[in-house]
Amino acid sequence: MSAEAESIRVEARSTLEVMSLPPLVEPVDALSSREQLRTARHQCLAALGSDGQRRIAAASVGVIGAGGLGAPVVLALAAAGVGTIVVFDDDDVELSNLQRQVIHRLQDVGRPKTDSVVRVAADLSETEVRVVTTRLTHENAAELISGVDLVLDGTDSFESREVVAAACERLAVPLVWGTVQEFAGLVTVFWSAPPKPAEAVRLHDLYPPGSEAPSCSAVGVFGPLCIQAGSMMASEALKLITGIGRPLLGRIAMIDALAGTVREAPLRASRATASAPLSDAVEAVGEVDHPADGAVVIDVREAEEVARGMLPGARHLPLAALLESVDSAAAELAGSEVVVVCQVGARARRAAQALRGRGVNAVVLRGGMDGYERRRQPA
Repeated sequence: MSAEAESIRVEARSTLEVMSLPPLVEPVDALSSREQLRTARHQCLAALGSDGQRRIAAASVGVIGAGGLGAPVVLALAAAGVGTIVVFDDDDVELSNLQRQVIHRLQDVGRPKTDSVVRVAADLSETEVRVVTTRLTHENAAELISGVDLVLDGTDSFESREVVAAACERLAVPLVWGTVQEFAGLVTVFWSAPPKPAEAVRLHDLYPPGSEAPSCSAVGVFGPLCIQAGSMMASEALKLITGIGRPLLGRIAMIDALAGTVREAPLRASRATASAPLSDAVEAVGEVDHPADGAVVIDVREAEEVARGMLPGARHLPLAALLESVDSAAAELAGSEVVVVCQVGARARRAAQALRGRGVNAVVLRGGMDGYERRRQPA
């Protein structure tokens, strides 16, 4: 190696040390002989080494969703030799999943996604995979997630992202977060209590409460983009576990698959969220699978959405209009049982919170119209 190359290498290592956060976990004493050989290419990395690989083996990681992002995340983490992966998913494999969810196979269609995860991870390493098929809610998420060192969220609705982010904030564990839609992807790290001098960054610093986006079934997603974004998420997890590199805390990576670029932008705590925990902003609201007889149903979607169909007897009041006139709406609804409906649940939750703050007994339709339609389909 030339003197110039050695100088560059030393400078790069120095930069890594300055920018890194302390490792999340203590290393195991030793790897098995098979894992020692299997992970040899990791252990010869100067920044990672044997110590880093033993930290990876000691880590317990939660992965929310075994879909487009969760699939490559699980593949990468199991191949890296993470000690325990806890996968949260209650869905079955559909044929249309296979275009992007690379952990599943044709023979898996109709079976739980977690079956594929357990099988494939076992074929890669000694990683222990635990599965949780209970759907995460504001009431149970923190308890179900507790015990892991960090969480990776690859879910595809803002409602579920808020549930996961609020639980991670309560537990003060880092959350590696990603999203993909069409040809664009985002990856970042949220952490409500990072080591100093790093500053806390939360989901609501990027998206306000009640945000919502079209489903990938409506607008599509470029299959290889899921692998790219999932790979970045797995890399962030390994960097946090081992204490190497510069995590995407306070920065967000923006992937443009069509342009073939990855750019970044700073992400800082907003004044609105710096002193208000996410768990307060997304206070638990009750959910129902279908409105009870006599309940007043308020549909807060936009006109073009309700044109495709509404629940019988529902009143149309877009979210913006409801929030603007929430006092008069609450006065009109006083004493009624109210069920608020949107497409997937996030806007309905925000409307219900506003009404409940004014004394109205408001709940939301679980999963919105999308969830309602799924529940009506024959098993």
